[in-house]
Amino acid sequence: MLEHYFTCPHCWQTVSVLLDNSISVQSYIEDCEVCCNPIQIKVVFFNLELSEFQATSLEQ
Repeated sequence: MLEHYFTCPHCWQTVSVLLDNSISVQSYIEDCEVCCNPIQIKVVFFNLELSEFQATSLEQ
C-alpha cells in the first residue's frame, strides 16, 4: 500500500488516499475526506511504482 497526497478538485484541500500498488491499472470513485464530494480516481502503476495519478470531479 502507498499513501498518496493530492488536491481535491472540489474544495482544493490536500487529502490523501491509500493506493494498492499490486493492481497496475485502477479506476474508482472515492469521497473527499474534507468536503465529502465524489472524486474519480485513476491510477497506473509500473513495476509497483506510481506512474500516473488523476483525481477529477464527477460534475460536468
